[in-house]
Amino acid sequence: MRINITSVFVDDQAKALAFYTEKLGFIKKTDQPVGEARWLTVVSPAAPEGVELLLEPDGHPAAVAFKKALVSDGIPFTQFAVDDVYAEAERLRGLGVEFTQDATEMGPVVTAVFDDTCGNLIQIVART
Repeated sequence: MRINITSVFVDDQAKALAFYTEKLGFIKKTDQPVGEARWLTVVSPAAPEGVELLLEPDGHPAAVAFKKALVSDGIPFTQFAVDDVYAEAERLRGLGVEFTQDATEMGPVVTAVFDDTCGNLIQIVART
């Protein structure tokens, strides 16, 4: 068994695609109409055949409440690995990304948390 696709709930797929590709550097993998929404995935340029991230509409009331509760408590929805959290946070800040937690050493890892502009907090992490 392998992880094939994981998802993040977004409030606007077009806005999410722009953020995840233009700011985070992912590349669009799949973009297929599905009713009023799209089956829209992005992948890491380092692993274009790897795990896909589905930018899934948050149209279900439970998804909206879930996202709001996580953000209210400062809990990231998902986590992405980077080589250097300090450098990546600086790069993202230069692109206008807002952080809710600066790069912080936590034992064997360094983490930082940013707002994805689509209703989620996202954590980046690197092992020290």
